Amino acid sequence: MSHGCGRTRWKRFALVLVPSTTAAAALGIGMAQGALAASFFISGDRFQFAADTLTTRDTSIYGMVDVTREGRRVPVVVTGARHATIKRLCESVAVEIPVLGLYTLRLTGGDQAEARDIFIDATSLTAGRATLNDLDIGVAAGSITKGPINPGDRNSGFFDPNGFAQQAVSTTLTDVRINAVAISAATLSVPDLTVSLKQGSHRCF
Repeated sequence: MSHGCGRTRWKRFALVLVPSTTAAAALGIGMAQGALAASFFISGDRFQFAADTLTTRDTSIYGMVDVTREGRRVPVVVTGARHATIKRLCESVAVEIPVLGLYTLRLTGGDQAEARDIFIDATSLTAGRATLNDLDIGVAAGSITKGPINPGDRNSGFFDPNGFAQQAVSTTLTDVRINAVAISAATLSVPDLTVSLKQGSHRCF
């Protein structure tokens, strides 16, 4: 994945992630109806992604290096899926605002979100239980056939086609906790979307 990211600045945070009430409502309606392609990206900082259950179809897992705006390299594990079902989605990022202190931007969804061609660039992932079906471990990244490779990653100098990778026809993970630097998806449909900005720590986990 080709990322141009830097450290999170409050001005950018406010301008990009805190829309007006009208814009937020429009975003929620569009995403709930599957009308908008969604890409969540926090520049240079980790954010949290949590779900009660994450179920994927046609899944790939491979190593990659993302690059910040300042040129800092961040090793990540990319999980890609042609389709994903996310139960009880939660995303959050906490930011220190000068004078005002700590605030948390938090996005939550209803019972079941759906995503197509989703890629999660993670620095850590834990799950209460993971079930992988028709699994291949140790396949060369350039030989993955059961899941997708992000086109931006494949064209990157950091993508090693001979590198270690895994693939599976389907996976089910429960009690998912992910620290990520980027998530992108061709489409993301989220029922009952809520975006909030609250003072203090209100992280997903």
